[in-house]
Amino acid sequence: MTSAMTSDTHREQNLRARWHATTAAAGAAPDRDPAPYADRLLTAWAEPQRKYHTTAHLADVLARIDVLAPDDAAADRAAVELAAWFHDAVYRPDRSENEERSAALAERALPELGIDGARTAEVARLVRLTVTHDPAPGDANGELLCDADLGVLAGTTEEYAAYAAAVRSEYGFVPDEAFRAGRAAVLRQLLELPRLFRTAYGAAHWEAPARANLTAELAELAEPGEASA
Repeated sequence: MTSAMTSDTHREQNLRARWHATTAAAGAAPDRDPAPYADRLLTAWAEPQRKYHTTAHLADVLARIDVLAPDDAAADRAAVELAAWFHDAVYRPDRSENEERSAALAERALPELGIDGARTAEVARLVRLTVTHDPAPGDANGELLCDADLGVLAGTTEEYAAYAAAVRSEYGFVPDEAFRAGRAAVLRQLLELPRLFRTAYGAAHWEAPARANLTAELAELAEPGEASA
């Protein structure tokens, strides 16, 4: 077994264990088996069209939740973690309704596990929030999820380059000119946010490097001569 296969297997084992712990913390009925739901979610996260939105991304988001919020910090830690699991559960780069379909999936699956309606509704709301990554002031759950999801933007130059390359690979069917225009629009939308990160940790540690990375990529996407305009 190669080191990459070993790493993938270890990641999947950890994710399965975390799924069981999270569903239990969220109030899943003890007579409902969460394992088949983990199977389906992990299969979805491993679909071949995914190059960035993979199980590695899911694991990274969950790890960032750990960094951003000790166990007692989030208003509803279980809902945030469930939203992380579902936020890209449906992902087709050629579709625009991925978040809505992912939220609808959560709305179907969580009640089957015996998770109550209020928490299910909150999970679905959080998944839909990842369309804009712009939580309202005081939305502790939304701030936690969005910061964890956007944390990749604050990576090192090499990490950010790998992220950007993976995103481009997911959109390999899009011609270069169209991709540059679409990607630049996304980057501008993010840079126009008053704050990329709303948690104290995210604001202190991730805001500046993320903006530097986004600005650098936007300049690279510009047409010759436009970057200096």
